[in-house]
Amino acid sequence: MGQPGDSGGSSESRARELDLLERLRAGDEHAFVALVEGYGPSLHRVARMYGSDAVADEVVQETWIVVIKGLDRFEGRSSLRTWLFGIAKNIARSRGQREHRLVPMSAFVDASEDREAAVDPGRFRSADDPWAGHWRSYPQRWDELPEQRYLSAEGVDVARRAIEGLPSAQREVVSLRDIEGWSSEEVSVSLGISPGNQRVLLHRGRSKVRAALEAGLAAPAGSAGRRV
Repeated sequence: MGQPGDSGGSSESRARELDLLERLRAGDEHAFVALVEGYGPSLHRVARMYGSDAVADEVVQETWIVVIKGLDRFEGRSSLRTWLFGIAKNIARSRGQREHRLVPMSAFVDASEDREAAVDPGRFRSADDPWAGHWRSYPQRWDELPEQRYLSAEGVDVARRAIEGLPSAQREVVSLRDIEGWSSEEVSVSLGISPGNQRVLLHRGRSKVRAALEAGLAAPAGSAGRRV
């Protein structure tokens, strides 16, 4: 089920969002409760990227205050969700400075301009090898792992810790895309980065999370991967 007012681009979603906005501006208490229940947990997860649970709680509370005061000024140039999370992100970044967890804008400099490898170069054969550039061993095949293994609490914990350990910009992009379910356009607009930069950050972040899952949930020795 989508979040209240979730604008997925369809005319139906847009109509729901406009209806929700109208009810909110009219002071409809039920509409506000639906908004808080629908977006509160997601806002807290985003705020948590910048500080402790206590700081995240404060960020969410302050976000709702700003939203209530700013509803009449919301012009609808972005989706309601993008607007809400933009407010929370700005408040969280400000609070994050106090805990030294601020994501600097330099972290979002065009990722295509640096040389960070999405996959550990050591996993490929060296230049003096007849099969230079080929895998030393293939990545673990997901279909070789029991489904319940990577859907288990163990798998979720491995993924969570891997995401938390990502560089700040990659963590933001992966969290918004793969945890919150944002579109690439929403992430680019919210973070103020180009679509190309968003794709690079997402690819690198996902590659690191996949590597962590592969290492953490690998099959027993001897069946962990196929040799070239």
